[in-house]
Amino acid sequence: MKPAGVILAGGRSSRMGADKAFVTLADRPLLAHVAASMQGQVECLLINSNSDPQCFARFGLPVLPDSLPGRLGPLAGILTGMEWAGRALPDATHLLSAPCDIPGLPRDIGARLAQALADTGADIAIARDTSGEQPTIGLWPVSLAGRLAGDMARGMRGMQAWLAAFHVTQVACHELANINT
Repeated sequence: MKPAGVILAGGRSSRMGADKAFVTLADRPLLAHVAASMQGQVECLLINSNSDPQCFARFGLPVLPDSLPGRLGPLAGILTGMEWAGRALPDATHLLSAPCDIPGLPRDIGARLAQALADTGADIAIARDTSGEQPTIGLWPVSLAGRLAGDMARGMRGMQAWLAAFHVTQVACHELANINT
């Protein structure tokens, strides 16, 4: 079974000055590029955004805000995706995540992350490019939702800090071109 998927579009886009999900590239919103890359890799796909869900209606995908209040960053989006996957696809063991601002997301990243998990026995697989780790692009066990919720309730916010508690493997990718400025 393919994993469930979540596109992280919940940020404030403070560096962009506009909602980056809707910034156009090649006549399509960034979110459309990421959704097209992910749809063949997942059983079902969620948009995680704290913006008005009606703004995303044209994509035909479910939209959920962070399950925790306060715009707590990408970990909150991953938690929301894990919780949603547990409800929407009860047999899903993993969640594939990607941010909405990487239009060149590899169309095989899910399979490559899954292979890395199988090869290494790691808990979590994340992408890495020449600029370093890209932890918002990852394959996460849905079973970690309870632990992540508890850790966030105790103040955990940083991706790197949370990942430090697990065996994490990294998958090398070409330059992922994060469109964030």
